Amino acid sequence: MKNKRVDENLLKNIKGYENRKAYSSPFANQPSGIVETESENLKEKIRRTKVVDSLEEAIRRAGLKDGMTISFHHHFRNGDKILPLVMKKIAEMGFKNLRVAASSFTKAHEEIVDHIEAGVVTRIESSGLRGRLATAVSNGVLGDNPAVIRSHGGRARAIVEGDLKIDIAFIGASSSDCMGNANGVKGKSLCGSLGYAKVDAEYADKVIVITDCLVDYPNYPMSIPQTQVDYVVVVDEIGDPNGIMSGATRFTSNPKELLMAKRVLDVMLASGYFKDGFSMQTGTGGASLAVTRFIREELIKRNIKCSYGLGGITKAFVDLLEEGLIGQLFDTQCFDLAAVESIGKNEKHVEISADFYANPFNCSPAVTKLDFVILSALEVDKDFNVNVISGSDGIIREAAGGHPDTAASANVSIIVAPLTRGRIPTIIDKVTTVVTPGSTVDVVVTDYGVAVNPTRKDLLERFEKAGIELITMEKLREIANFIVGKPKEIEFEDKVVAVVEYRDGSIIDVVKKIKK
Repeated sequence: MKNKRVDENLLKNIKGYENRKAYSSPFANQPSGIVETESENLKEKIRRTKVVDSLEEAIRRAGLKDGMTISFHHHFRNGDKILPLVMKKIAEMGFKNLRVAASSFTKAHEEIVDHIEAGVVTRIESSGLRGRLATAVSNGVLGDNPAVIRSHGGRARAIVEGDLKIDIAFIGASSSDCMGNANGVKGKSLCGSLGYAKVDAEYADKVIVITDCLVDYPNYPMSIPQTQVDYVVVVDEIGDPNGIMSGATRFTSNPKELLMAKRVLDVMLASGYFKDGFSMQTGTGGASLAVTRFIREELIKRNIKCSYGLGGITKAFVDLLEEGLIGQLFDTQCFDLAAVESIGKNEKHVEISADFYANPFNCSPAVTKLDFVILSALEVDKDFNVNVISGSDGIIREAAGGHPDTAASANVSIIVAPLTRGRIPTIIDKVTTVVTPGSTVDVVVTDYGVAVNPTRKDLLERFEKAGIELITMEKLREIANFIVGKPKEIEFEDKVVAVVEYRDGSIIDVVKKIKK
């Protein structure tokens, strides 16, 4: 029934309302996709379930077209089955020229190379590349479209600012109800935090939740709320939780790594920031994880507590939380099954989005409150620049992760790495790829000594007063060259195969194709 009290002619005469619509019926003025039926029964017009019969139906309803951008998250790491499943279906449906923007690509995603070669995918953007995909990109499989590598904070910034516009986000969730309230802490295929997916869900044009456990409405907790979800698809399996734990999160008994971990602790104790209420994030290398164990002993001895732990959370952090030695965990991604279990039951273990974690353009990301961050490296040069992307052979093999974000923000950023790995030096003249600029790196800890960035005169004074034996980067480089010899420089072609964005969107480096 038309509104007899207000019509367009009346509105044209009201300042500010000239282009507004007059009321006609309760569901006449709706954005596309909200109303699913043409029925005259008003109640039938309301979507009471978003579950569709198949992945193909969800893709079609979401309006996928050639040239669009689709996104994925990697919370299952090497156990992820969502990306391969979706890409196989998209290829079968005949779509081409897609941009795939994943929070990171793991070895579970190697089949995407076939889709690139077939023209289904022509661009990729991610925090990192590994395995067959990384090798293929390094060899130029993307043609004239270089891969884009961003840190976790940089990716969140790009999505929020619109640099990375996602048309359809595919989100794997261990449980979801019929309306799309989803999480990673209930069901049979647990992955814990959905921190990377949260940003995609908020800003993508369309969101498809894929689950292998449909539960009664309402599902709680709501990592992804129904207000952001367009369709829900139920499949047999979304991922293998055992694939979350990888070599990157191993615990160590290696004497060299334990030595470096002890030196990291000495640096932290002498820095002036190791006091009641300090905050920290540790990386996933063996030495970095060992540091957390040593910190535990020191907290007990000094009768102090850490205010919060940040980043990808491991069992080492969970243990500190359960012992009351740390007040809160902010978790963007669970790195092992102990963390997955913890985030599902402990209210002090809090799921946060990548935006909250490290977007440099929001009001205050969590990294800005860090006192310490302990990070690993593939290479460090004499100017403290760090490479965590490409190997000594020039091939992409790892991810930027939160490395540049935390190094830029923490009061003390500590890089821990052995002087050499086998016959390959870690401390070199010039890193293959700059991911984290040396101006944001404060301390480098190796098995041959501790080097401090000359700009941190405060740390130099404190370390000398504490009796920590210091060494220069130049001397470390000399020792490395003496032990294994100076490496032959890699020869590259002019062709750029990947662009490395710094967290603020500026281009800090590029990766070029290796000469055969």
